[in-house]
Amino acid sequence: MKKDTLLVRGGRAATGPVNPPISRASTILFKDLAAFDATRADRFGALRYGIHGTDTLFALEHALAKLEGCHRAIVLPSGLAAITAALTAVVKAGDHLLMVDTVYGPTRAFCDGLLARNGVETTYYDPLLGSGIADLIGDNTRAIFCESPGSLTFEVQDVPAIAKAAHARSIPVLLDNTWASPLFFDALAHGVDISIQAATKYICGHSDVMMGTIATTERWWRPVRNVVADLGFSTSPDDCYLVLRGMRTLGVRMRHQMQSALTVARWLQAQPDVRRVLHPGLPHDPGHALWSRDFTGSSALFGVELAARSQAALTAFIDTLELFGIGSSWGGYESLALPARFTRTARPFPLSGTLVRLHIGLEDSDDLIADLTKALAAMRAAETAAT
Repeated sequence: MKKDTLLVRGGRAATGPVNPPISRASTILFKDLAAFDATRADRFGALRYGIHGTDTLFALEHALAKLEGCHRAIVLPSGLAAITAALTAVVKAGDHLLMVDTVYGPTRAFCDGLLARNGVETTYYDPLLGSGIADLIGDNTRAIFCESPGSLTFEVQDVPAIAKAAHARSIPVLLDNTWASPLFFDALAHGVDISIQAATKYICGHSDVMMGTIATTERWWRPVRNVVADLGFSTSPDDCYLVLRGMRTLGVRMRHQMQSALTVARWLQAQPDVRRVLHPGLPHDPGHALWSRDFTGSSALFGVELAARSQAALTAFIDTLELFGIGSSWGGYESLALPARFTRTARPFPLSGTLVRLHIGLEDSDDLIADLTKALAAMRAAETAAT
């Protein structure tokens, strides 16, 4: 079945309630000891104890596995929980991790903090490295982590080339696939072993749930799932219900937002107050060729380098916006704008202006462009006053 059909059919029965009902439970009662012991073989897929999930969570995991085309999927209480659990499953004291330099900030903090304190060495690599990553693989390298496009600066990685180099040394590849979601990038089909996403963003789509997901090959499901249990992660059935409901409209939401984002991005590209637009879906973007080869669509999240450099101009731009909220996260139905602040250690990112991250929601693109027009005018006036 195609993905739009999987989004509708996954995780639910052909009869009964259209939406799997919310099942809340901690203690599960059994008719006898034999029935209780029978669930030991698959404590993560059978109704045994609430911390491992109820029927609502199992329905969501089943739907995600179908969408991802993976062995099995795992649901966690946040995207960062999914990242930290997956990394904990693949590296230990004395190991070496190759981490893309354009990774999500909290992932970098986890590597530089908790992993480092527990004896794991992390090397940050250039996102444009591709097959050349083979030169960085050492005898104790145990995992390669990708995020494509990169966080805030949106570089597209050659994931198949990286996976080929990694698998030649029996090293798993992990990917943060939140930007594209499984709808627009088939992670496992491109060589990824462990695909991670923050369902907080597009899968939920309504800015009211925190959730992360992990999709794995058969080789890696048990190690990752055991770590999730060992760390005590448990996800609310109420949250699972909301994410399942949001998942049904993922296709129509993402495609509408994609088109609106491209419309806004093209308009911004033509503005004299904009130095460049960082969006892999635009033909001018350095990552466009790889994006065209590997992706089937683009997210509504992209970067804009404004010509103005002063803090006063940046503040004027952000504060003048009326239809763009000022807030963390993205992937919901509302448009957002934030200054992009990031760390790079493997490769400098050339920046002569001020970088802003935009998320385009479900509003009419003409209204968003009108809002941005006023914000650019306010920015220009503030920059002139500052100089």
